[in-house]
Amino acid sequence: MDELELEFELDPRLVTDTIAIGDFPLCRLLLMNDSQYPWFILVPRRAGVTELYHLPAKEQQQLIHEASELSETLADLFQARKMNVATLGNMVPQLHMHVIARKENDPAWPGPVWGKVPAVSYAPEELARVRSKLEVLLDGELAFEPHD
Repeated sequence: MDELELEFELDPRLVTDTIAIGDFPLCRLLLMNDSQYPWFILVPRRAGVTELYHLPAKEQQQLIHEASELSETLADLFQARKMNVATLGNMVPQLHMHVIARKENDPAWPGPVWGKVPAVSYAPEELARVRSKLEVLLDGELAFEPHD
């Protein structure tokens, strides 16, 4: 583990709004606590990184690889019509990438998910179903380590 990973901490807003799911080689995988959308967030476990270009080229490529693998898996698992993948950082400056499986019947379709309707937190059984679906990541190309 390098020094930047040792100093890594999630932004307080991400801690408040998400559920930790696990770790890929570079990124922590979070689930936005809004059961209306399969909305995931990848956060590189690197301290002080606010922009994609702050990562070394190899880690930029790793982030894109992790986002692509996750997107493909989520598209299949949640029968997504479209995958929304974005880094914004206007409210949370820490570099993070949203990966959202969208369906035509979701509450915000076809617009962006941000601020469209109030969040609906996951019930324990709903969260357990999402975690169960994600077990496919354990056998995937990336070395995924789940969080409980």
